[in-house]
Amino acid sequence: MKNDFFGFDGIDDQAIRAERNKARQLRRSRWWQRKTSSGTCYYCGRKVGIKALTMDHIIPLSRGGRSTRDNLVPCCKACNTRKKSSLPVEWEEYMEHLSERSAETTLEKKESNG
Repeated sequence: MKNDFFGFDGIDDQAIRAERNKARQLRRSRWWQRKTSSGTCYYCGRKVGIKALTMDHIIPLSRGGRSTRDNLVPCCKACNTRKKSSLPVEWEEYMEHLSERSAETTLEKKESNG
């Protein structure tokens, strides 16, 4: 069975399973230990601790990404859950929107406090 997102005829289920196995192997590597040593989320920059980090595919497997070092990043569970199968450009637009909303809320609070 093939995955189909936005016209992309993704990799089949067997290939996705193989890529997930590669990711599990990389998660046990020294490379991943170094990558997560700061305990910082790649996307939001929050320090959440090493054990709270998840492994995320920048380009999701369902969108044609692979389990390679240049496509895997540590991120907090909240960002990983929100990102789902978004591509980097889609995720960046979402993060910019959140940043703008946060700035507006901060300004409104300052104005209301006089």
